[in-house]
Amino acid sequence: QVQLVESGGGLVQAGGSLRLSCAASGRTFSSAWFRQAPGKEREFAAGITYGGGSTYYADSVKGRFTISRDNAKNTVNLQMNSLKPEDTAVYYCAARVVFATGVRTNVRDYDYWGQGTQVTVSS
Repeated sequence: QVQLVESGGGLVQAGGSLRLSCAASGRTFSSAWFRQAPGKEREFAAGITYGGGSTYYADSVKGRFTISRDNAKNTVNLQMNSLKPEDTAVYYCAARVVFATGVRTNVRDYDYWGQGTQVTVSS
């Protein structure tokens, strides 16, 4: 059983930045950040492979968000810049414990999830 704990959410004005972190209790393979706004389905935001050599972003965040990882510390980070009110959501860290090539974007492809951290962007 792997536990994922997110941190770094909060309230920020439009145009500002936040950095989310996800700490895993054990080794994981590819990881991702998803987000869920009120009344909407959970959606993929950004993902990264185990070695960090491949990343993938949703069109809505491309060029503004950067995902990274430190396997020595079992952490995955999401740097969010130029935030917009439409980025407001609960952000979830997700991880696979089975190797797969490439970055998966479907919620069903991930084995473990964090509890979520709220990000609110005011206009």
